[in-house]
Amino acid sequence: MVVQTQRDDATWYECEDCGLLFDDQSDAQEHEEHCDAEGPSYIQ
Repeated sequence: MVVQTQRDDATWYECEDCGLLFDDQSDAQEHEEHCDAEGPSYIQ
C-alpha cells in the first residue's frame, strides 16, 4: 500500500513494503505492483 507522507515541506508517497519514497503517486503505485519488499534493488 502507498502512504502519503510529509517531509521537507513536500508531499511524498512511500511504499509500505520497502520504504522507498516517490514524489509522484502514480510512480509509487507502479513500483508497489512490482515490489519484492526486500528494499530498493540499488542497495543490493
